[in-house]
Amino acid sequence: MGMRKFKPTSAGRRFMVISDFEGLTPGRPEKSLTSPGVKTGGRCNTGRLTARNVGGGHRRKLREIDFRREKLGVPARVVRLEYDPNRSARIALLNYVDGEKRYILENVNDQVVSSMKADIRPGNVMPLKHMPQGTVIHNIEMKRGRGGQMVRSAGTSAQLMAKEGKYVLIRLPSGELRRILGECRATVGQVSNVEHSSISVGKAGRSRWLGIRPHTRGVAMNPVDHPMGGGEGKSSGGRHPCTPWGIPTKGKKTRNTRKPSSRFIVSRRTK
Repeated sequence: MGMRKFKPTSAGRRFMVISDFEGLTPGRPEKSLTSPGVKTGGRCNTGRLTARNVGGGHRRKLREIDFRREKLGVPARVVRLEYDPNRSARIALLNYVDGEKRYILENVNDQVVSSMKADIRPGNVMPLKHMPQGTVIHNIEMKRGRGGQMVRSAGTSAQLMAKEGKYVLIRLPSGELRRILGECRATVGQVSNVEHSSISVGKAGRSRWLGIRPHTRGVAMNPVDHPMGGGEGKSSGGRHPCTPWGIPTKGKKTRNTRKPSSRFIVSRRTK
C-alpha cells in the first residue's frame, strides 16, 4: 500500500497525505465479528472527564481481533484484507479449515497456522523459545496465555536477540531490551501499513472525524488558567513544559521505579 497526495486546490488539501487503501477487499466487515462501538467522550464510569480533547467523531464498529491465536495446529486461509478504524494497522479475516472465522493483525500471507513449532513465515504463531535468534516478530505476549500485548501498531516490529535459560531477550521498537518468558508466544513478521507515520491530516475537520477535539496551548492562556500562561509576546511563564496541574511532561519519566516488572528490563529505551 502506498500514500496518496493531493493538488493544493485548498488550504486543507495542500499538505494532506493519506493512504491509498490499495489491496484492501471491498465490502462490509464480517457481521459475526463486529459489535457496536460505544463512545465515552473522555469520561470514566463515574461520568468525570479523565481524557481531555476527546469527543464526537464518526460512528465506528468494533472488530473482535484474535490476539491469543490459541487454535493450535489448525491452518487458516486469509480471505480478506480490511481497514479497521479502531487501530492504525490493517486487519485480515481468517477462514479456518473447521469453518470458524477470526480477525488478526494483517501480515500479508496466504495461509497461517498457530502451533508449538511452525515454519518461520509471516503470520505464523509459536512460542518464543522455538524461534531462531534474529527473528522479526510482533503481537508479543507478556504473560503466557493472555494474548499479544506488545508491538501491535502499524509498521512496528521487534527482534529476538538471544536466549537465556527459560527467558528470551527481545529488542522492542523503542530500543528497550526486555526479558520475556520463552513460553510466551508471538507472531512472525512485521505489522502492516508501514506508511502510517507519513499520514498528514491536512485540516482540522479530519481530526474531528477521528474524535479529536480542539486543543488550546498552555502558553496561549492566562496565568490563572495554566502554569505556562501569561507573559508578553510568546514567552511562557512558570514551569515549562508541564500539564495544567503543574506536573512535568514531554520527556519526564513517569514509570514507577518500584514496579515489579522492572526486573525484566535489561536496558531502557534509547533517548
